[in-house]
Amino acid sequence: MKRRNTPTKEAVLDLLSQSGKAMSQDAIGEKINIDINRATIYRVLNRFCEDGILHRIVAEDGKQYFALCIKCDENKKPLHHFHFRCTNCDTIECLPIPVHFSIETGYKVESVNCVLTGTCKDCSL
Repeated sequence: MKRRNTPTKEAVLDLLSQSGKAMSQDAIGEKINIDINRATIYRVLNRFCEDGILHRIVAEDGKQYFALCIKCDENKKPLHHFHFRCTNCDTIECLPIPVHFSIETGYKVESVNCVLTGTCKDCSL
């Protein structure tokens, strides 16, 4: 089903695209340039995840972040890839490195949530 485009959806996508990094729902709400409530942001983010536009990253503290995954477009994106969360600037970014793992026969992996935590290259300078 084709979903209609709205100013809210455009604003969320523009913000995530311009940031180049994953953002939490709270950060999106603070930085978005239109008047929008938390419930609407939540619905838009979940719908984008369902439609494959964004992916959800759950950090080790349970906080959810959302990313367009700019560094790994749909044709080149590894199905399973790492994310890096900086403890200094609290940003999360996709790392275009495929995850290689082995698992016991009989299991079928549908998704992997790998978050490396430390200091990003910008904060390490």
